[in-house]
Amino acid sequence: MTIPTVRTIVALRGIVAGWRQEGLKIAVVPTMGALHDGHLSLVRAALEKADRVIVTIFVNPKQFNNQDDLAAYPRTEHEDAAKLMPLGVHLLYAPNMAEMYPENFATTVSVGGVSEGLCGAFRPGHFAGVATVVTKLFLQTGADIACFGEKDFQQLHVVRRLARDLDIPIEIVACPTVREVDGLALSSRNRRLSAAERRTAPKLAEILLATAERLLPGAPPEHVLTEAKAAILAAGYREVEYLELRSDGDLSPLAAVDRPARLIVAAWLGQTRVIDNVKLAPTGNK
Repeated sequence: MTIPTVRTIVALRGIVAGWRQEGLKIAVVPTMGALHDGHLSLVRAALEKADRVIVTIFVNPKQFNNQDDLAAYPRTEHEDAAKLMPLGVHLLYAPNMAEMYPENFATTVSVGGVSEGLCGAFRPGHFAGVATVVTKLFLQTGADIACFGEKDFQQLHVVRRLARDLDIPIEIVACPTVREVDGLALSSRNRRLSAAERRTAPKLAEILLATAERLLPGAPPEHVLTEAKAAILAAGYREVEYLELRSDGDLSPLAAVDRPARLIVAAWLGQTRVIDNVKLAPTGNK
C-alpha cells in the first residue's frame, strides 16, 4: 500500500470537499520533505486532533536566500512516504513548482514585527517566502488545524501572526522540539554534518541549557550571553549569528527573565546552520 498522493490543487480540493461533506476535521502538516522524527511527531499530534491529516511536501525556493542552500536541500519523497505510511496519514500533497508558483506569480505575503531580527536579520526574504507558501497551503488545503514545531520558534510566531492578521480560520498547534538522545535538536540539515561535526553538534544544546539555568535566578543577561557565545565558539562552532533572550509570547527582547521567555540561538558548524531554543520561566512560575 502507498499513501494517496495528489499534485494539483484541483485534486486536493476535490478530496477535501468530500471530507467536508462527511463533517470531518482536517489537519495539515506543512513540510519540505527530508522527514525525521521531529516531523513525525507533528504528524502524530495532527492525527490526535483531526479526523483526516494531510502532509505537504514542497521545497519552497522563496524561503531560501542562498541558491546553493536550495540546491543542496535533500529531496527524498519516496523515503518520506515510506516513513509516513505506518502512521496512517490520509493524504500526501506534493505539488510541483508550476502548481505552486505559476507563470507571472506576483504576490508576496510579508509579516512585520515578529519576522524582524533573529533569523530575519540573517536570512533576508526568508520569512516572506515562508509566509507566502504557508498562506497558500492553508488556503489550498482548507485545513482546520496546522501543526508546527517549536524548534523553528520565530517561524511559529510568523505563522500565527499571518493566520491571525489575514483571518484564516485555522488553529496553529505548537509541538515541542524533538531531540536526539545526545540533545541535538532534530533537523533535516543535520544530515549535512560530517562525523566529527556531528560529535560536536550537541554541545550547542548543552551550552544553551546551562545558560538558561544561569539566567533563571535573574542574572543580567548581557554578561551571561557573552560568555555563552564564547563557549559555543570554543566548543567548535565557527560562528554565532545570534544568541538572544526573547519573550515567549511576542518575541520582544528581554533584559531579564521576568515573564515566560525563550533563549534562542543560531550558529554555524562547518557549512551547516544549527538553530535551537529553550523555554525559561520566571522564578516561581512553571
